[in-house]
Amino acid sequence: MSGHQKAKAKKEQIKGKAKEIGGRATHDLPAEAEGRLEQSKGDARQAKEKTKDIFKH
Repeated sequence: MSGHQKAKAKKEQIKGKAKEIGGRATHDLPAEAEGRLEQSKGDARQAKEKTKDIFKH
């Protein structure tokens, strides 16, 4: 399950970065903000998984 969550975190980060870049290119501030939000969700998920890995050993 942990590997699935890590992959999901990476996917959210990449998808968010793409939205952010697209929003910047088209000067669409809501899309840019949505992209940043999605990236931060991915970052939080990744941090949670790293924490679980640290305390697993």
